[in-house]
Amino acid sequence: MTGVDATSYGADLPGTPSLGLLAKTLLKQVPDILRLRLSSIDGIEADQHLWDLIADEPRFMPHLHLSLQHGDDMILKRMKRRHSRAEALAFTEQARRLRPDIAFGADMIAGFPTETDEMFENAATLAEEAGISYLHVFPYSPRPGTPAARMPQVDRALVKERAARLRARGEALLVAHLDRMIGTEQSVIIENNGMAHTENFSLVAAPGLIPRALQRAMITGHNGKHLHMQVMPQPLSHQAA
Repeated sequence: MTGVDATSYGADLPGTPSLGLLAKTLLKQVPDILRLRLSSIDGIEADQHLWDLIADEPRFMPHLHLSLQHGDDMILKRMKRRHSRAEALAFTEQARRLRPDIAFGADMIAGFPTETDEMFENAATLAEEAGISYLHVFPYSPRPGTPAARMPQVDRALVKERAARLRARGEALLVAHLDRMIGTEQSVIIENNGMAHTENFSLVAAPGLIPRALQRAMITGHNGKHLHMQVMPQPLSHQAA
């Protein structure tokens, strides 16, 4: 289940059902769903139904992509984001308490107007403190007619340099995540391109295996970008969606 602002689902519907309730209802009414994954959510809007799924539903995948955008409170306000730095950290900490194997992706923008060196560092350290395994970095570029385009701009060369530095932090965080996966047993879903994904969205090389199968695997290593695995006896299923 994906969307640009998925956690705003239901606000215009009778009874204002939440995204968490929708996901819980789908899993209840469609037992053939073996894996349900959410993408691009705003943690500040997480409801009790979503927390229930994270804590208690094995078919709800332990991976969430967060719309963080930044890690400095002043920049977040200027972006008109709904969360603060502390709230973003509180969300990841609570999710990890409920589901220790959960992994996070996040979007972040480097070089937003008025961003100082200290503000940029707040963004980089938030990614580390929150344990973001998959960091998607975008250099800010002004869009004519937007409020941000009228703010004092960061020099374009500095924007690119900060984006490169933030990507380097993200690469280090990914390597640390992949390191932690070595030696673990995982259920992976085989895809058509010779790759697979674990439940927490870690990418795994899976050459020659049957697409759409769920396979038990032992993680044996990685190349800094994806995991390597050893197939374990008997795939869990050949009917994964």
